Formats: sequence, C-alpha cells, structure tokens
Amino acid sequence: MSPYAELFQRYAQQYIAGTWRPGSGEWDVIDLNPHNGEKLCSITVATAVEVDEAYRAAERAQRDWAELNPYRRRQVFERMIALMDEHEADITEAMIAELGATRPRAAYELALSKEFLQEAMQLPTRVEGRILPSAVSGKENYINRAPVGTVCVIAPYTFPLLMGLKTIAPALALGNAVVLKPHQSTPVCGGALIAALLAEAGLPRGLFNVVITDIAEVGDALIEHPVPRVICFTGSDATGRHIASVAGSRFKRVIMEMGGNSALLVLDDADVDYAVEAAVFSRFFDQGQVCMAANRIVVDRRVLEEFTAKFVARAKSLRVGDPADPETHIGPLMNARYAETLTRQVQEAVADGATLLLGGETRGSLVPPTVLTDVPPHSPLTRQEIFGPVVLVIPADGDEDAVRIANDSPYGLSGAVHTADVQRGLRVAAQIESGIVHVNDTTVVDEPIVPFGGQKCSGLGRLNGDAVVEAFTTTKWISVQHGRTRFLF
Repeated sequence: MSPYAELFQRYAQQYIAGTWRPGSGEWDVIDLNPHNGEKLCSITVATAVEVDEAYRAAERAQRDWAELNPYRRRQVFERMIALMDEHEADITEAMIAELGATRPRAAYELALSKEFLQEAMQLPTRVEGRILPSAVSGKENYINRAPVGTVCVIAPYTFPLLMGLKTIAPALALGNAVVLKPHQSTPVCGGALIAALLAEAGLPRGLFNVVITDIAEVGDALIEHPVPRVICFTGSDATGRHIASVAGSRFKRVIMEMGGNSALLVLDDADVDYAVEAAVFSRFFDQGQVCMAANRIVVDRRVLEEFTAKFVARAKSLRVGDPADPETHIGPLMNARYAETLTRQVQEAVADGATLLLGGETRGSLVPPTVLTDVPPHSPLTRQEIFGPVVLVIPADGDEDAVRIANDSPYGLSGAVHTADVQRGLRVAAQIESGIVHVNDTTVVDEPIVPFGGQKCSGLGRLNGDAVVEAFTTTKWISVQHGRTRFLF
C-alpha cells in the first residue's frame, strides 16, 4: 500500500472535540481519484447531532485559547510549517490522488499554504488597541479587539488545503475556534489532513473540528447554529446567496468568495509574447479550476492576429493526461460530470455561431485546452464562470471598449491588463469593476498580506493581511472615568 493510500484510510472520519470518529448518518461520502476513478476512501456523513457537538466543543475550548499568551499561540503554526516540510512528499501524493493536481500545481499550493501560515504566526502579536480622548473631562476611551468566538468555514474543492488554511489559520491565531466543512470531493486534503497537522502541532483539543457532510443531511444546521458568529464560504454564488440570507437573518457576519469571470486585457502596445505566457497560465493553471482564472482574453484588434496565433500555438503545446506524470500540464477536472457539462457548453456555443480555434476529444474527466472566438454576446459562456480549460478570445476596439467588455459580467474578482505603459495600465485597471487587477501579470495571484476579495457577485468582505483582523475580531469600547461625570439629572 502506498503512503498516501494509508493516509486516506487513517483519516476517513470526522474530527470532533479532538477525536477521530465516524459520522452517524446513513450514507457515505465516497472519495474518488478524479483521474482514474479509484476509490480512495468512504466516510460516513455527519448529522446535525455531530454538527452541534463540534460547535459545542469549539465553544468550550475557545475561552482558554483566547486567554493564552499570544506567543504560545503562534508556536502552533510554527510547528505546523515544520510538519508540512517533513511530510511534503506524502502530502503531494495525496493531492495528486484526491485533487488530480499535477506535481507543479501541488508544489505551488503547498508553498503558498506555508506562506499563509507564516503570516498567521504574526497575527497573535499584531492586534492592537487604542486609547481615544473623550469630550467628557476625566474620561478615557479604550478601543480593544476581541476574538469573535467560533468561525464556520465552508471550503471548496479547488486548492482545498490553501483555501482552508487562509481562513482557518488566521481565525485560530486571533483567538477563535473553527468548525470546518470541507467539500465532499476533497474531505482529506481539504479537511482531515489539516486537522491531523494541527493536532500534531499542539493545537488544544476541541478548537478545530471537521465535519464531513452535505446539506442534504444537515440542512442549514451549520449556518443557523447559535455558536458561530462568522461564516466563511467559498463556492457558487447560488449557494452563497442562500448562506448570506440565512446568516443575515441571524445577524452573523459573512465572508464570501463566490467565483469570477476574469478578463485579461491585452492592449495594443503590450509585449505580445509575454502576454501570451501570462494568459496561458491565467487560463490553464490547475485545469482552469481557479476562481481567479481568466475566462476571457480581451485583445486589441491591432494585435489580435499576432496574439491569437501565438496563444493557440502555446495552448496546443500543453500536455494533457495523468497528473502523476511530471510532464503533464493539464490534469483531470474534479469529476467526469463536470467535464461532460463543460464539453456540452462548448458544443452549444459553437452551434450558436462561435468559432473553435482549438479543441479536442474529452476523455473521462480530461478536457483538452479549448479556445473559442466569435462567441455571441448572449452566450452563457461570456457571463458565467468557466471552471475548466476553456477560454474565450474577444477582440476590442481600444481601451474604452476593452474596459466595457471586462465589466460586462455579474462577477468582479480578478483581472489583468498588459501594456508597455504602466500609467496607462493603472488607468485602465482603475476602471475595471473587480476587487483585484494586476498590471502585466497573471490573473491568478494570491499573497498573504494583501486584501483579497471581489465585487458584485464575486463576494463580500476581504481576507489576508490586516483584513483578517477585521474579519475575525470584534471591536469593543471600554471607557474609564477617572474623575466624576456631571449628569443631566
């Protein structure tokens, strides 16, 4: 048995109150390798009873954790980084098996996850209070920050280790407890593995809990429960709308990242060869299963012919196949159903008038690089998130038209502008309705200290850097009257 296979069997359980245990539901989540369909493990789902037990365990453990010396809290994350280094080979194999990740993509996620942990290490000692003057003589106003209490994290199957840790680590570092529901397709890399590493790093029992379940089993129990005060969700905008509605009716704070329809703009003075490389990475990295991926490449007509020819040639050179093969660039989508849906959408767009510049046969969950142009403006592909290696090349008549096309979307997460004139790039970037825009770079960028989040249907709130302090703490005003206040009556 390979090391990663043993890892899946060991952690194919719920993790509640510091104990590995089966769920009490009547059906199992089946964890499959997306490339070959191999069964990795099965996990009996958690019910609303386990959800309640996880929240109650978190609530009990959080009080002592919040009072712990901040230098002690940071030690947990320091040890976790060392453990990730120690077990890097096994974690990489697990990612290839469960996520269909290529080796370079797995290495990217591991490296960035450790960067986020390094940033989380600094948070316990970075929270500051203030003393403000008062209009009342003799009074001082103390403005303090306190942990919110317990945070619920509902994570996606895309970059599950990173997307989990970028919320879990800062929430814990700031004195909170966390209950995580990983995606059913990635219960180990996105859930159980994080729990195992945190436990080995010395996190007190009960502070972090993993419930592997589905809305069909627990309904809205994760959101409605009275214990969590913040709900962090990454996923579709349809699910996000529902979560925001339920959470809002109970006055819970929500942090939401709900995907994107990013545009990468190539202006008429851009370095075409470099823009091609940036666009290829922006679209095809991790098979295009990235919320920041460039769905639309918007190219000025004056460089359209040159860019398109080079872009199609570069995309055609990408190797599709087994993610375990070091030579593979594009591995499988998370399952064959997603691949079938995407293939059907491409076929419908072509039937509706789009031109297929590059494509090929879908084999199981493997979709080859696909490039479309002349896509009708009313086509669903122009306005929705494309979660796979399919990209639209759209001509633009100047900067104003390019901005118009970029903004013609209900989403606004990430984007990029390529130009030889940085000031021109900044002017164009400022006009794009997106939470993130990069000048002369890829659309797929995440950094631990820079606020991350979107506009419009791409989400609410921000993560990373100082934004997580705002997200996972609450402000408290305490005043002290050193003299005597003169009351009105």
